[in-house]
Amino acid sequence: MLPPTLVVGGLAVATVALHLRDPHQHGTWGECPTYALFGIYCPGCGGLRAVNDLSNLQIGAAASSNLLFVLSLPFIAYSFLRWAHGRWTGVPWRPSAFQLKVGTNVLIVLLIGFTVLRNTPAGSWLAP
Repeated sequence: MLPPTLVVGGLAVATVALHLRDPHQHGTWGECPTYALFGIYCPGCGGLRAVNDLSNLQIGAAASSNLLFVLSLPFIAYSFLRWAHGRWTGVPWRPSAFQLKVGTNVLIVLLIGFTVLRNTPAGSWLAP
């Protein structure tokens, strides 16, 4: 497992790179492999554009690029804060096995549902 400081540092560097090199410009970051191989939008499609939009404080544009990513940010922030609090106090946050199982199952259902919906005519507004 990577040290948390390395992970946070890597995320910061990636965010700065996405801020400086605009993924809205076709070809700047390549093409999504899932879209290139299968012609469907994966749950991550539009994620790079969403990070770029958020780094420019354009929340509406970020939601338009990848709504699921934007909606997941409060949960990611909560998990990070719980982890950081545990590191600070010396009492690590350990979700129960039940919480992990439910969380994992909910995440899988959301990812599959989002992928299916954004690739149908009814959910075309979710496409990046």
